[in-house]
Amino acid sequence: MPFTLLIITGANSGIGKAAALKFATEGYRVIMACRNMKISSVAQKDIIETSKNTNIDLMNLDVSSFDSIRTFCTAFKSKYPRLDILIHNAAYLNHGEKEYKLSPEHIELSFATNTFGPFLMTRLLVDHLTKSSDPRILHACTTNIKHFFDPKRKIEFDNLRGQLRDTRPYSTYKMYGDSKMALLMLTFKMAEEFKSTGIKVNALQINRVKLSKETVKKMHSFWKMFAWVQNLTNPLPSGMADNYFHLCTSDEFNNVTGQLINHKRAIVQPSTTEKGFTQLTNLFGSSSYPKYASNPQNIEQIWRLSNMLTED
Repeated sequence: MPFTLLIITGANSGIGKAAALKFATEGYRVIMACRNMKISSVAQKDIIETSKNTNIDLMNLDVSSFDSIRTFCTAFKSKYPRLDILIHNAAYLNHGEKEYKLSPEHIELSFATNTFGPFLMTRLLVDHLTKSSDPRILHACTTNIKHFFDPKRKIEFDNLRGQLRDTRPYSTYKMYGDSKMALLMLTFKMAEEFKSTGIKVNALQINRVKLSKETVKKMHSFWKMFAWVQNLTNPLPSGMADNYFHLCTSDEFNNVTGQLINHKRAIVQPSTTEKGFTQLTNLFGSSSYPKYASNPQNIEQIWRLSNMLTED
């Protein structure tokens, strides 16, 4: 039987590592696309030993760098004949960060990593995905997008390349949420664009999950303590990893594309009302997403910008 080949970005810790282990245990050929090769080689060894699957490849990738993405995709395509599953798991969120940081291409770092990097990577791997009999793309989204239920909340399109970095207050949490909202809108647009190719594109809404020691270690002091307390009750990453696996392999989602799916594996619907009691249901439930995400003008704006910033 031919092997099923997948790429998972950020597969050296947290949900990414748990997902890599899940797929490896099920006999899939896994490409761990990671930035820190020292930490990742330890994770790779652990996954191989635990799963008894030696078909676990480790390749260097910094999703915030367009040059790194192009180098990775060229190397991957020269080594492998096709791609069956692409999971954009890697993300940037530096808890407590107060400085506006830019990527090598002078794009705000959250957007470079969480939005435009995945967009470019997908674009460069589309030809390999079309060679699969059941190609699927999964974007890791977040409950942080619920802030867009606030009608005043908008993506800062005018400040994604540092235009106002010296005059506008910076919030790493807002940029993170904005970048994930943008990724969700790209999910909808990609599903539409790729419909004729058979490539399915969906997003999974990640809720609370126990953070890895590596992630907590990078945090500023206050956030380390906060994360430690949250970790006492947060579920293990393996539960969300099971969702990654189910969405990317099951017959249930074989014909599903262009959807946001929650942690219960239910399709999330656009909100119909964002006022009164319904707004409380929107904020504290998991069955609806902000209508900002399905606004055609917003979608076209992020689509045009993504193409412009990643063009050769």
